[in-house]
Order: sequence, then structure tokens, then C-alpha cells
Amino acid sequence: MWYFYILKSLKDQKYFYKGSTNDLRRRFTQHNEGKVISTKPYLPFQLVYYEAYVSEAGAREREASVKASGNVSVPLIRRIKKTLEKN
Repeated sequence: MWYFYILKSLKDQKYFYKGSTNDLRRRFTQHNEGKVISTKPYLPFQLVYYEAYVSEAGAREREASVKASGNVSVPLIRRIKKTLEKN
């Protein structure tokens, strides 16, 4: 199983990281332990969203589409923020 995921920084409330992996727990731990250079300045993180895919290609394609297009990422992040406000 492969995953597309979104992390929210608890340090910088405006920072969301989007990625993909075949082991979501391991990757989340790596982010929060500072082992990922691109996210290290924004520690700690909360996992706020993920989607499961049967193939690596599916997860990577979703990651690329979300990162490349504001038409995809903006509504998704907006929906996530609304969900977080309710909690």
C-alpha cells in the first residue's frame, strides 16, 4: 500500500507538507525526528490527511498533481483547515 499524505506544522500554522510513502508511520516519525531536511525547520508535525493507493505510481501522481496545481491544493487545504477548526 502507498500513501499520499499532508502534514501540518504545529510551529508554523500556515505550513503544510505534502508527500508520499509506502510506510506512513515510519515517514511521519522521520519528519518529527528532524530526519527530513525540508521539514526540519517546521517541527513538530500533525498528520492531518492521507489517501491510500494500491500502487506507488498512483500515490506519486496524486502528490505531483496537488503540488503542481493551486486548483487542486487550495480546495484540499481549505477543507482540511475547516475540519481542524471543528476539533
